Amino acid sequence: MYLYLPIAELSVNVWVFLGLGVGVGTLSGIFGVGGGFLMTPLLIFMGIPPAVAVGTEANQILASSVSGVFAHWRRGNVDFKMGAVLLTGGLIGSTFGVFLFKMLRELGQIDLVIMLSYIVFLGSIGSLMLFESLRTMQRSRSPRNRRKLHQHNFLHGLPFKMRFRRSKLYISALLPLLIGTIVGILSAIMGVGGGFVMVPAMIYLLGMPTAVVVGTSLFQIIFVTANATFLQATLNQTVDVVLALLLIVGAVIGAQLGTIVGAKLRGEQLRGLLALMVLSVCGKIVYDLLITPDELYVLTTGLVQ
Repeated sequence: MYLYLPIAELSVNVWVFLGLGVGVGTLSGIFGVGGGFLMTPLLIFMGIPPAVAVGTEANQILASSVSGVFAHWRRGNVDFKMGAVLLTGGLIGSTFGVFLFKMLRELGQIDLVIMLSYIVFLGSIGSLMLFESLRTMQRSRSPRNRRKLHQHNFLHGLPFKMRFRRSKLYISALLPLLIGTIVGILSAIMGVGGGFVMVPAMIYLLGMPTAVVVGTSLFQIIFVTANATFLQATLNQTVDVVLALLLIVGAVIGAQLGTIVGAKLRGEQLRGLLALMVLSVCGKIVYDLLITPDELYVLTTGLVQ
């Protein structure tokens, strides 16, 4: 069965996109990420224009994150105070990011910026996470060599300290505020919830327990992606409602399945699997940019303002 997407201007197989929603929603529940880092490239690979993929994907991230947060909240794995600080930065960053998106689109450079952003961030973060998870698993076999996962540095001496009891931290609020702002910008430019950046930052920079990180990450993603979706729809008109509904239905189902699976895995295993997926997506994007396209020249027409 096929449906026509009015904004993307093409027909798609309903079952294929419902399946994508379920798969990415499952990953959201397992790893505490919105899944946009995977879904947005997949949509582009399947012929959805990059600008539409970015604008629409925020809807799917919102749905899967809401579903995942409820599941983690029932287990007591959400630090709402930390989430509120991250959210404040996220709203600032996502608002700025949408205006930047609009400017790049008017310059005709948004597609290239989206692809290059994925290569840089997915490649660097995926490599770091994979290295750390392998090192942690190796140390777990040698009790004598065990060390703290998180070490304090000068960042934790910043002013405006707050106590986050659920995360067992006493750190400057400026650090999570800055992280939230950066992730908010990425959310608007790349069509992601930012979990692939947020999760490692919360673990390695803030020193939060992995069990609390997942639910807290999803909590702030809800509001950041809602803000990005509203602004993308009003300023850039890149949100395809039909495509969004297909992805949302699958994402809500998948998030519940992912939460069950994620509860059975250890922290270093979760980080290792997430790193492998991040690097796989990065490799596919690099390949697509380097290969010679089937059509060397594409002619387009447009209305003159």
